[in-house]
Amino acid sequence: QVQLVESGGGLVQPGGSLRLSCVASGFPFSYYGISWYHQGPGSEREEVVTIGTSGSAIGYAESVRGRFTASRDDDKKMVTLEMNNLKAEDTGIWYCNRPRTIGLLEWGQGTQVTVSS
Repeated sequence: QVQLVESGGGLVQPGGSLRLSCVASGFPFSYYGISWYHQGPGSEREEVVTIGTSGSAIGYAESVRGRFTASRDDDKKMVTLEMNNLKAEDTGIWYCNRPRTIGLLEWGQGTQVTVSS
């Protein structure tokens, strides 16, 4: 059974930091790239960070480039997202999943990030 479990969200002031984690199970994790998706209030789910197999290639949307850093640990079947200099527009639910281009898995519950003073 495929499972994606995100954690690490919370309430943080603008300029603050958070570290999100995603633990995967039920599929050959190391064979696939993994993406982080952001769904802001009233918005569609947007793919914003993609990390390739073995962490060999990482792509960031313009909105997060230079502030966020993705990494993966294939032994732990985990991806992390270091979020720095958080902005109000980063508020929303954050999910991990495979990149849309290779087919999505069943979504996890996501983790809520709220950036507010």
